[in-house]
Amino acid sequence: MAVKNKVVVITGASSGISRATAKYLADLGAKLVIGARRVDRLKDIASNYPGGQVLYQKTDVTDRKSVKSLVDLANDKFGRVDVLYNNAGLMPISQMAELKVDEWERMVDVNIKGVLLGIAAVLPIMINQKGGQIITTDSVAGHVVHPGTAVYAGTKYAIQAIMDGLRQEQVGNNIKTTMISPGAVNTELYTTITDPKQRASTEKAEKENGLRAEDVANAVAYAIAQPDNVAINEVLMRPRSQRV
Repeated sequence: MAVKNKVVVITGASSGISRATAKYLADLGAKLVIGARRVDRLKDIASNYPGGQVLYQKTDVTDRKSVKSLVDLANDKFGRVDVLYNNAGLMPISQMAELKVDEWERMVDVNIKGVLLGIAAVLPIMINQKGGQIITTDSVAGHVVHPGTAVYAGTKYAIQAIMDGLRQEQVGNNIKTTMISPGAVNTELYTTITDPKQRASTEKAEKENGLRAEDVANAVAYAIAQPDNVAINEVLMRPRSQRV
């Protein structure tokens, strides 16, 4: 089935992969409900698509009521939710001995809890309509751990378990699950790194060799556009020059 007229909810849509995905899917004719904390950026996206094709709402993915309200907006306005794309995420990587516990907690809240709250908000709707697709941004870090990435990678490994468990549980309700697992991507994600040296190193690598956000958006669209009987469970993608 094509992307056109599918109702898609996207979190974290104010920047990076989600912003590029929102624009790409809207250009393909999807109906979007986008959420993030920076409402001005959401408004900017929606203004390019008149006629109510793109709706937006301020959303905090760590707040259950906020996430449910975003999903309910889509269901109320369009009568269904075909796709939820959980993409909000943080990457404040650091050595564990630095004991940046506040950053660990924030990553757990956004990267894991945010995904779970998205699932909780949309799953009853999709079960009732006997179909849908839940997409979550994982990472190459959900497959490979390096020094400094232990906690971040831990949140991404958790996504692997959550999404595969969800896949197995919801086969009978025709609900697809997809993980998009990119390597380095040239987005604002590096700005969440608080260590100056690590931040500079990551920024350099992503800007010089990273994928474009639009590359990932294309992968999301590919997963959505598959026929009803085809489920793309994971897309693992790296810049051609990335070794690990």
